[in-house]
Amino acid sequence: MAWESRIDVAALRAIDVHVHAGISAQAPRPDRGGDGVREAGVQGIQRRIGAGDQTPDETAAYYRERGIAAVIWGVDPQATNASRPGAVENDELLEAACRNSDVLIPFVMVDPWRGRAAVREAERLIAAGARGFKFHPPVQEFWPNDHKFYPLYEALQAHKVTMLFHTGQTAVGQGTRGGGGIRQKYGSPMPLDDVAVDFPDLPIIMAHPSFPWQDEALSIAVHKPQVYIDLSGWSPKYFSPQLVQYANTLLKHKMLFGTDHPMITADRWLGDFAEAPFRDEVRPLILKDNAARLLGLG
Repeated sequence: MAWESRIDVAALRAIDVHVHAGISAQAPRPDRGGDGVREAGVQGIQRRIGAGDQTPDETAAYYRERGIAAVIWGVDPQATNASRPGAVENDELLEAACRNSDVLIPFVMVDPWRGRAAVREAERLIAAGARGFKFHPPVQEFWPNDHKFYPLYEALQAHKVTMLFHTGQTAVGQGTRGGGGIRQKYGSPMPLDDVAVDFPDLPIIMAHPSFPWQDEALSIAVHKPQVYIDLSGWSPKYFSPQLVQYANTLLKHKMLFGTDHPMITADRWLGDFAEAPFRDEVRPLILKDNAARLLGLG
């Protein structure tokens, strides 16, 4: 069964475009007779990618209770860095999104280094209902504008799905020896300007305030009509004045509510957003309207 939206946009309070899937429903957990695998594996995932203790169905219930829809993604089990016990794989995520299509919007991850196999897998996942693809250049160690990855983007553009790229500093590996081997240079948003030129009909979301490249990200979003910015991973009270200024003016139709749940919860983000200096007429655009238009939710 392919995912089909049952989302009532008019009834929603907001659309969160940046939600981690948490842990697999098949992963042992202490409250379900677990055997300690979660301690060794899933908490390691939590440290590295901010995933929490919710299964996708539990995340759906959390968002449903709050009247919020959530863009949520699974991981590629064939990725070169896929040794994540307890992670929610793409197929499990798509199945959960079908069960909860009133609140969950399925994105997936495909390792771009898989070449033609990545293209075939992307086609399969799109047929199953994937509405977008998430990439993490610092973790996956790639420059998004490397032409070796363009066949994958060509397939995504043909199906008019959305690409979401991590940008800026990452918490993955932070504070560990050598930063866990993560090279932050890959978080620069500037390569996405090339991608936007070469794939003008492919929607692109630059995830997070792109510290320390915030001005570069703002420049790209102003210049390229299909490039958006999600505001996840930071509390709104820490947004730079420049980011808020652009959100209130030139980019008011290009900014998207995102939390990085559960690293930052919707309750925390929305509470701080209410106190941040955003214009009243801009708030509904950021919280829901921009994402509904981008994702074709009506």
